[in-house]
Amino acid sequence: MTITLITGATRGLGREAARRLLDAGHDVYLAARDPARGRQAAADLGARALELDVTDEASIAAAVERVRAEVGSLDVLVNNAGIGGQQLPPEQATTADLRQVLETNVIGATAVLAAFTPLLELSAAPVVVNVSSSVGSLAINSQPQTGWSMLAYPMSKAALNMLTIQYAKAYPRWRVNAVTPGLTATDFTPATAAAGHPVEEGAEVIVRMAQLGSDGPTGTFVDADGPVPW
Repeated sequence: MTITLITGATRGLGREAARRLLDAGHDVYLAARDPARGRQAAADLGARALELDVTDEASIAAAVERVRAEVGSLDVLVNNAGIGGQQLPPEQATTADLRQVLETNVIGATAVLAAFTPLLELSAAPVVVNVSSSVGSLAINSQPQTGWSMLAYPMSKAALNMLTIQYAKAYPRWRVNAVTPGLTATDFTPATAAAGHPVEEGAEVIVRMAQLGSDGPTGTFVDADGPVPW
């Protein structure tokens, strides 16, 4: 059975991805910072609850040891946990907000990936899905007619994309990809939720890339329709 871990999985895209992958036969660790919410979500879906705060090294280490003790290895890691921050333009953005966003979206994702690397290496076909965003695309943002006037969040997703590239190069046996679900109607984007597509649609690309075989693509950035420019 495929052993899968999804961070930030108590709601929204993470929860929907967990539900879909469970339906596909995966044994899913539903990772959550809040253990009570994690246990409830896991019970609702039939997943394994796993306490994991991506900004806490001790929490990450404990999660690794639990997965190691229970199943011995990890096949799929979905780095989904993230925060939006204040989403302010450069002239209003604060370094405090930047630090907080980068701590979760970049350093946290990197810490989780690094800590679980030994367990992924034990898999016959390791897969990593980094949940990014098109707002992190340098190509899109550099076009005069497009782009977003935000600082912290796009910076964090651009850095997550680089994490994807570097791990894909460092571990050629793995399938390591970044995905963008697009604007999705969840409580992560309350201001624009009405314009977003349903969470079932947003999770589609996460679920698809989490089920890649060893012959699948690696080092790519994709949405539901195909490649997204870096």
